[in-house]
Amino acid sequence: MPRRTTAALAVHANVSASDELLAWYDRHARVLPWRARPPQRPDPYAVWLSEVMLQQTTVAAVGPYFRDFLARWPTVRDLAEATLDDVLSAWAGLGYYARARNLHRCAQTVVERHGGVFPDNEEALQELPGIGGYTAAAIAAIAFGRRAVVVDGNVERVMARMHAVGEALPAAKARLGEAADSLTPEDRAGDYAQAVMDLGATVCIPRAPRCVICPWTARCAARRRGDPEAFPVKAPKKERPRRQAIALLLVRDDGAVWLRRRPEKGLLGGMLEVPSTPWIGADPDPDLACTVLPGVTDWKPTQGGVGHVFTHFQLEVKVWVAHARSVESTDNHGMWITLEKLGSSAVPSVTRKMIEHGLASLASSAPRSVAGNP
Repeated sequence: MPRRTTAALAVHANVSASDELLAWYDRHARVLPWRARPPQRPDPYAVWLSEVMLQQTTVAAVGPYFRDFLARWPTVRDLAEATLDDVLSAWAGLGYYARARNLHRCAQTVVERHGGVFPDNEEALQELPGIGGYTAAAIAAIAFGRRAVVVDGNVERVMARMHAVGEALPAAKARLGEAADSLTPEDRAGDYAQAVMDLGATVCIPRAPRCVICPWTARCAARRRGDPEAFPVKAPKKERPRRQAIALLLVRDDGAVWLRRRPEKGLLGGMLEVPSTPWIGADPDPDLACTVLPGVTDWKPTQGGVGHVFTHFQLEVKVWVAHARSVESTDNHGMWITLEKLGSSAVPSVTRKMIEHGLASLASSAPRSVAGNP
């Protein structure tokens, strides 16, 4: 056993870590809908679109959305000419809707300022809406072959284990970035960036890493220590604060529901929502809820409620329902949406949960009346 280890280390002394990883990638690269394989050349539009979609979203979830976007808007010019509402509708379900708004603005900026051609360097890319340091590096490396240091969560985990970095995230980000920089080659920068991400996604996984098939196993400090799962070290998670609200679901006789549009800026900006009281960290005021749609007086609460987890807080919503009796039951800031059109409307998942909960309650039983209401 000692002889084999010595021989392995001798080989590693003559072969760079990046060469080892690229050889592994040539054999084991994942087949992904946005990934070009030789002799294909990467499409900067496809690379950009996939990188934006993949932020805080899994590969499995992104695949169908990516294909749908490309089928609907094959080029950045097509996307720039789309309406924001259409883009938000197509994005519904991916979450973090600011990405969709920035996606649309970025497409328009690429057309207006760059003639529909993406810049090929990190500095110019970061001047575009919604493109930060990581995304700019990924596009520059993958789409244009620039040497750029691409560090996502998978790469951080690989680097933390390679060097047994004991400092906790997020404080360790700078050190992990330096480690990634030290291994990034000048040649095949795009393939290398994708190789490290593939390694983290398929081999150097969070639990039960597959060290025996890792091309870097002999180089890995955490592997030598025998505790790779201990890295990366993470600071204790803070408990998400809780916010509460009452949502008012107004239903027309034909099943259509009354939705209003949220402000363009802020959480779920520009998306459709069930009218509600403000989302606050205290029990919502029933009297305030009755003023949200002042023309309606026969609100009935449903049993249970709806929960939804956002990045920085968890939301708990009580849903009240009522049948629309006249046009005066509505306000000037919303619209009727039939159930058939919900699938093609800019409706986030939390709104869909409220609608499903309210309609299910109406279908199953007549809820008790709110105290003080007829």
